[in-house]
Amino acid sequence: MILFNCRLYSSKHLTNQAGANFDPKMAEENFVKLLGSKGVQIPNKLNHKMYKTEDESYENLFGKIPRHFDARKKWRRCSTIGKVRDQGNCGSCWALATSSAFADRLCVATNGDFNQLLSAEEITFCCHSCGFGCRGGYPIKAWERFKDHGLVTGGDYKSGEGCEPYRVPPCPYDEQGNNTCAGKPTEKNHRCTRMCYGDQELDFDEDHRYTRDYYYLTYGSIQKDVMTYGPIEASFDVYSDFPSYKSGIYERTENATYLGGHAVKLIGWGEQYGIPYWLMVNSGTKVGVTTFIQNSTRHKRMRSR
Repeated sequence: MILFNCRLYSSKHLTNQAGANFDPKMAEENFVKLLGSKGVQIPNKLNHKMYKTEDESYENLFGKIPRHFDARKKWRRCSTIGKVRDQGNCGSCWALATSSAFADRLCVATNGDFNQLLSAEEITFCCHSCGFGCRGGYPIKAWERFKDHGLVTGGDYKSGEGCEPYRVPPCPYDEQGNNTCAGKPTEKNHRCTRMCYGDQELDFDEDHRYTRDYYYLTYGSIQKDVMTYGPIEASFDVYSDFPSYKSGIYERTENATYLGGHAVKLIGWGEQYGIPYWLMVNSGTKVGVTTFIQNSTRHKRMRSR
């Protein structure tokens, strides 16, 4: 499937470059298990009261939206914005995208005083109302938990950083370019831990950070909200040509079939060859920073928080 789609990309002369985004030998059913966002819903199923269209702080932008914007450049003190995390052999994209965007927004709100990762481990395995851990979850439920319960700090696998670092091993590629997790079963859900095992000098209860509110964004408010408060989490439908995406602007090809929902962190936008795109940080592939065509009728099913 993947090699076929690489050839299809090249023959169509699309704006993206095809390549080995995932291990070509990875079975489609294994790839689908990594697509953990269950929050991509059609508009009539959503609570429209949760959509945010206006904010008093938006007025400070004076209606000016730049053609190009990169949150990494605007908030240079916030190193977490450009941080690419590895979800490992686990469908926890929903947890990494939300916890990463939350950490970035804390950094922006504190002018860089808070500049560390929040725990993807805690939100993946301790929020039972959010979903199913490594088998996927609902991003909006994660944001609800950040407001009601909070989230502790936590760095990457074996980093020892923060209260609860991520305990799912990464999936590096070997010298031959093979994914070391290919063919292995999906990570089993961990037991929820309510103590700091990373930096043990931290107090678990006192280490929790909270968000003030949570909401959906319309296409018209995404850019304003990112420019005002920082990166957001976005979920979108994934099709069978995405595993072969390597660089450039991704756009779904005509015969691609639906695979599942994926969550990423949206950090900006731009334009290439006259085509507007979204700039996103991924967590489950070789490609860390991804560009997706913007406002295409093929990509209307993207939900942002």
